[in-house]
Amino acid sequence: MALNRIRLTHFRNHAASQLVGSDKFNLLIGENGAGKTNILEAISLFAPGRGLRRAPLPDMAGRGGDGGFAVSAELQLGGHEPLTLGTGTHPSRPSRRIVHINSAESPAASLGEWLSLSWLTPAMDRLFMDSPGGRRRFLDRLVLALEPAHARNAARYDKALSERNRLLSDQSTPDPRWLDALDAQLSEAGACISSARSQLIDRLNAAILTQPTGAFARPHLGYHAGGPLESYALQMALAANRPRDRAAQRSLIGPHRDDLIVTLPSPNTAPQPAASCSTGEQKAMLIAITLAHAGLTGPSPTPRLLLLDEVAAHLDPIRRAALFDQLAGGPAQVWMTGTEATPFAAIRANLAQWHVADGKVLT
Repeated sequence: MALNRIRLTHFRNHAASQLVGSDKFNLLIGENGAGKTNILEAISLFAPGRGLRRAPLPDMAGRGGDGGFAVSAELQLGGHEPLTLGTGTHPSRPSRRIVHINSAESPAASLGEWLSLSWLTPAMDRLFMDSPGGRRRFLDRLVLALEPAHARNAARYDKALSERNRLLSDQSTPDPRWLDALDAQLSEAGACISSARSQLIDRLNAAILTQPTGAFARPHLGYHAGGPLESYALQMALAANRPRDRAAQRSLIGPHRDDLIVTLPSPNTAPQPAASCSTGEQKAMLIAITLAHAGLTGPSPTPRLLLLDEVAAHLDPIRRAALFDQLAGGPAQVWMTGTEATPFAAIRANLAQWHVADGKVLT
């Protein structure tokens, strides 16, 4: 099961690019600024959310077009007919995302039912130094790749939270019954979100322990909950916290305050917080988490895609070999970028390669 026949139309610097003949490993080679990462970003739009750059939709439209863009691909499903995926914007509404599945318009959240996507980019190297919000987004994307329903729970929670915060910031006293209804919605969706995050962290920790020793670090992941995990307890806590929330004019407890805690265990000393580790150790931990996640499977057999932007550039030959070995045995189709082909020589037999130059894809 793989993604193939990918087409980009007026997307960033790609006026009209096509990639045909994909394999287990897929490599985009080219100079910096050629448009390699733009292709990965386009592929990332086949997942719910804002893509690997989290950019506004109008920013993705190429300058030579009419203000809109389109990305399409065929999803190969074993012995079944390929599924056609498409997404983009119309010039008349450049901030509204359009999604088509087999030519039928569909909500973006439904993409997660057909394809599981995750990625690792150089911008994520500072994840452990980032804000809790950045780590929550990272964790939620990992959850979403395995649990498509997570997108709907997150959307329900965000909508109720926005309305609750609006009432809390109002100068007049809000109707308690209205807050009761919102707290019920928050607690129901919030418990699902917290449960999915916590369960994934447990699965990742177990998977990390099975990884070969020596090549990459073996971080330990923890979950700092921003409120009670059980629905009823969260609802009661939200009600009890209303005076403090009113003073702050925002909701101070709940899954929107969660954090992913990562430490590097040591046999002789206390575990070291990831933020205190060296840049190399942080990169190694991030790769270890990504590899552990790439080997997991969800409740339904959806095809897996892993996007790796410049991941091999800063790895020595031993770590590159370990990376490729683990990916070769995993379920994910892998898309990578690089400035030269030499670091990828070990996987040439299962590698499809394209050269990218000035927004054009050359075979």
